Amino acid sequence: MSTPTETALARRWRMDINMGTDVSPDWQLCPGITEFQPTFPPNIENSTSYDTDGWAENTKTAQEWQVETTFNRKVSPDSTTYSAVHEKLRIASFGYGAASKIGVRFYDRNGLPEAYSGKALVTWEPQGGEYTALDQVQATLTGDGVLNLITNPVTP
Repeated sequence: MSTPTETALARRWRMDINMGTDVSPDWQLCPGITEFQPTFPPNIENSTSYDTDGWAENTKTAQEWQVETTFNRKVSPDSTTYSAVHEKLRIASFGYGAASKIGVRFYDRNGLPEAYSGKALVTWEPQGGEYTALDQVQATLTGDGVLNLITNPVTP
């Protein structure tokens, strides 16, 4: 096996939203993504005791995850409907309880092994702009529970 020499590109990410149910998922592409930033910060607590001779010890006690993404809002050719995926995100941002959570998966579009899936709460923030600006939305997906490591759905 050769040593990798090429730099991966940020645009390698793809994000799908579950338009179906947990039992019968219907994963559909979130179109128009222009920025994508997943984070997985752990919670680390100091667990040092007198037994460590002055050396600090730490324990991971929790994990959280979040995806910040910006996308160009997509409409039908006659400008009468928005992308169904974008609408699912927008509507979830106004929901409570189960209606506020969406299924999401994100993965390397080239088939590399990095791939995740989980449930998330949505924050929807239209970006506005001048008359020449594109209609963009920043959506923050805050994890609700475990982020699963999955097999990349585009792996050959």
